[in-house]
Amino acid sequence: MQKLKDFIKKYYEGLAYLFFGGVATLLNLVVFAVFQAAFGTDFATGLGNVLDNILCILFAYWTNRTFVFKSTNKGKAALAEFGQFVSCRIATMVMDQLIIWLGVSVLGPAVRFAAADPKLWAMGVKLFSQVVVILSNYIFSKLFIFKKK
Repeated sequence: MQKLKDFIKKYYEGLAYLFFGGVATLLNLVVFAVFQAAFGTDFATGLGNVLDNILCILFAYWTNRTFVFKSTNKGKAALAEFGQFVSCRIATMVMDQLIIWLGVSVLGPAVRFAAADPKLWAMGVKLFSQVVVILSNYIFSKLFIFKKK
């Protein structure tokens, strides 16, 4: 039991990021699926993708600040931290949108499986995109936003 506690203590930040990043990713995928079911794939891969990213950016900032990196910044420093976080997440949101567009709109019509089940194909592209995004977000958060002083 002590070895497990030591392991968690040693790797807390990475484990917490994986957990809360997983929750944020799940939230992103669920909202994407809801938009797709309610409004269609075109909406889900366009405006819906932007909206679900905004929701997830706010959720991720709160969980990263509070539970993962345990930031204690106040006032102007906290505002600057939020601005850096949102700026980096907008960059990865653009990356997400580009991957979705390339995967669904450009590559999708050329892939036989995508034509057979376009909603499933779009969800697969979204899942792939989320793997790329979560890795990029960790690098941005660790190196630029919540860096230890």
